[in-house]
Amino acid sequence: MNDEDFEMVKKQSKFISMNLENMSIDEIKQYISELELEIIRCKEDIKKKKSHMEAASAFFKL
Repeated sequence: MNDEDFEMVKKQSKFISMNLENMSIDEIKQYISELELEIIRCKEDIKKKKSHMEAASAFFKL
């Protein structure tokens, strides 16, 4: 990913990106850990929503 691609993604993002320049390595690692936990939470929510959609779809096919 080059700088232009990064800037395009950054402009399209709904999320605020952290300024990593002023962060220590440990702070960046902590930030990564927090992001990973958020990704897990999002994936779990997707699974739950898919399950609800499948259940609704099966119910209405009867």
